[in-house]
Amino acid sequence: MNYRGSTIAVVEVEIMPIKPVEEQLDNESEGGVRLGKLQLAIMRVLWRNGEATVADVHEDLEAERGLAPTTIATMLVKLERKGAVTHRTEGRRFIYRPLVNEQQVRRSMVDELTSQLFQGDVTALVNHLLSEHSIESRELADLRSLITERERELRAGTAAGARPAAPGEEER
Repeated sequence: MNYRGSTIAVVEVEIMPIKPVEEQLDNESEGGVRLGKLQLAIMRVLWRNGEATVADVHEDLEAERGLAPTTIATMLVKLERKGAVTHRTEGRRFIYRPLVNEQQVRRSMVDELTSQLFQGDVTALVNHLLSEHSIESRELADLRSLITERERELRAGTAAGARPAAPGEEER
């Protein structure tokens, strides 16, 4: 809308409320928390330190990324809008802390990757990882141990009265 006598157009903007992170993570249609490479690097600094200022994050990432502090500040604001971090004010400094943990972000991003690239087929994802990436015999042994442990957990769940769903089977 234009106001009389003004040469500058004024735009009205509707601000959408940010959903709490828990709702984002629980709502599969939303896809959970999605982070870019820089956002993930910033989150790792916060996870490692518990909380940090823009200067702290900049110092931690400067050698690796060579970014300006304003870039870090902008990314922290974006992370806050996503509901991944929050801040408190100490004097003129904002001190950021994570609202999501690494496991939540990893789960969300791997779920999205599996869904988009492999149509939700976990076997196809694992097959891709095994066939397209170099893997050592020790790593294969670790994977066998993980699979054996997961099978034990599923059998224990069945023994307790719960029947694990077959791959691709929907809950009724």
